[in-house]
Amino acid sequence: MSFELLATDSSSHARRGRLTTPHGVVETPVFMPVGTQGTVKAMHPDELKALNSQIILGNTYHLFVRPGMEIMKEAGGLHAFANWDRPILTDSGGFQVFSLAKLRKIKEEGCHFQNHLDGTPMFIGPETSMEIQATLGSDVAMLFDECTPYPCEAKEAEKSLDLTLRWARRCRTWIDEHRPQTGGGAQQHFGIVQGSVYKELRERSARELVAMGFDGYAIGGLSVGEPEEDMMRIAEWTTPHLPANQARYAMGLGTPPQVIELIARGIDMFDCVLPTRLARNGTAFTHEGMMNLRNACYARDFRPISEDTHPLCQGFSRAYIRHLVQAQEILGLRLISLHNLHFYASLTSRARQAIEQGCFAEFRAEVVAKYNSHPSASES
Repeated sequence: MSFELLATDSSSHARRGRLTTPHGVVETPVFMPVGTQGTVKAMHPDELKALNSQIILGNTYHLFVRPGMEIMKEAGGLHAFANWDRPILTDSGGFQVFSLAKLRKIKEEGCHFQNHLDGTPMFIGPETSMEIQATLGSDVAMLFDECTPYPCEAKEAEKSLDLTLRWARRCRTWIDEHRPQTGGGAQQHFGIVQGSVYKELRERSARELVAMGFDGYAIGGLSVGEPEEDMMRIAEWTTPHLPANQARYAMGLGTPPQVIELIARGIDMFDCVLPTRLARNGTAFTHEGMMNLRNACYARDFRPISEDTHPLCQGFSRAYIRHLVQAQEILGLRLISLHNLHFYASLTSRARQAIEQGCFAEFRAEVVAKYNSHPSASES
């Protein structure tokens, strides 16, 4: 088994687990920094290792468009190309085709589209996506799916789910025929539960994917505009139908309280662009809330961003980092990015510890209360 369940929380469905991949072990719950283009923005791999990033993401669509699979084959796969020797998960490209591609036409065979760079006609289907991810050599590859928008009528959601499940069966066939390997072991494949905001569709999707037999399961189609209450309900509907001894991944999420609330609902793995995206706007995450370092109140604040920060951020004051942000110096966004990635790694590490020690309920209440009462950290 690639996933081992180590502990559970008595007050919720939170789990402490361990995912074993060809490029190393991943302790869960885990936050995975997003490296869409084969790099976590502005970060050196050694900096990521210094904050104990266990696994990063790459994206099938973006790497297929640029640099392309011929170069990736010559490089020996994404690990060698990006100089990253720890686990990598690759998204299948379905969401990016949904959100970025021009003039996309979704058909039974897959998706024909014009790429977002120069409009070149391209195609990705279930088999293509699996082949691309095999070339990338990721440790975990996601199935190709169709992501529904929000809002979405029930009939449209059902039609989309039917297509996603047919594509999943084709992915299953391709995997069985090719048995892709990476780093001396078998590549793992996660199915993606879809079904928009409809309970019956989500439950059906989970059941049918589990029957096909994949290595783990993700909840897709979240964070596309639906209210947070729906996001939580979807997780509650889905996780009871997923195997307890396999990893569960909520795609593209989320804020600190969302991560903790989804851990409480039985989710093990998360990714989100917020830590680096907000860093580029001068915003830092702290255990007390969010801190906008552009604010004038930090101009003479010579304390560190937080006592709990990345080692490379220690010694730099809020005032100095604010100065860098105001002057549009690259070091400013790098330092905040390092801090924010450290914060998310620390958040999930603390969640793991709380589950092990039987105090997750208290930890959950503390995180959620602080962010609900202080969405922006104190400016004092």
